[in-house]
Amino acid sequence: MIALDLATATRFAERALANIAREYPHKLDHVMASDADAVTPRLLHPAFHGSYDWHSCVHMHWLLARLRKRFPDLPSRSAIDALFDRHFASDAIGVEVDYLARPESGSFERPYGWAWLLKLAAELRPDAQCARWSRALQPLADAFAARYLDFLPRARYPLRYGVHSNSAFALAFALDYARIADDGALADACAAKARDWYAADRDAPAGWEPSGMDFLSPSLVEAELMRRVFDRSTFGEWLAAFLPGFAAAAPRALFTPADVADRTDAQLVHLDGLNLSRAWCLRGIAAALPDGDPRIAVAREAAELHVAAGWRGMASEAFVGAHWLASFAVLALEGR
Repeated sequence: MIALDLATATRFAERALANIAREYPHKLDHVMASDADAVTPRLLHPAFHGSYDWHSCVHMHWLLARLRKRFPDLPSRSAIDALFDRHFASDAIGVEVDYLARPESGSFERPYGWAWLLKLAAELRPDAQCARWSRALQPLADAFAARYLDFLPRARYPLRYGVHSNSAFALAFALDYARIADDGALADACAAKARDWYAADRDAPAGWEPSGMDFLSPSLVEAELMRRVFDRSTFGEWLAAFLPGFAAAAPRALFTPADVADRTDAQLVHLDGLNLSRAWCLRGIAAALPDGDPRIAVAREAAELHVAAGWRGMASEAFVGAHWLASFAVLALEGR
């Protein structure tokens, strides 16, 4: 069985450190107001300028924080600490906060990067050994939490695509952070919006999944969110209405791993991430169902199939997948 052991953690940490240090190629989410804004990623984002794009750099930092916590004997622990000391320095985070304050940055990394930054902040927050980094990152976390509180009342409709814009994914990570940070206003806003957008959903068109560049399952990530909002009994009832064929592993497309034709293509390789994120969601769903529910076994079996499929993508050294996939692999493996 594939497991998150020290050897795997060591390999993932080494990959994350290498990717964070790699500045180019880089894909900016950057609206320029004048010629003066034509500057390098390192100057724009001194904390998160590697690993191809801002959000991938953030979740590679989360990966390192998670592995550091899980494996005290991780060989790269000192290298991770040195990286965090540089990237979570108050001046570096100050530049990131100032960048968000630009009028042109109103929709910067919304909502995927917002979610991953709060995921990173949540990972650092309860760990006493990470206290200095948590304190340094907090102004940036506060800025993104404030953005959620400003944006959610204005967001009338959810985005249900299986890519960065997915609303359910963003709410799930924000809700996790709010509960860890004891941010009642953010927790209430996220839970209320989840109910508003998804509580009445029925008969999800999951047979249409996946789309050609999904790295999230629109239906499963919605369920992964709603398990955070409902109690076990209510969640089980909601899932029966939302995915009525779940106990029979139907629709088949939802429970069958996606095939990845080309792992050197930046969009087609998303499907490796889909397989891993489906496993993460399926395991979360299984854990949230009432004891004895037959859908638990269905979810667990499908999760194992998806981990095995996604794991094949982890062997590729192509940067288009290597700069982010390990984060999804850890979500999938820890879900077990």
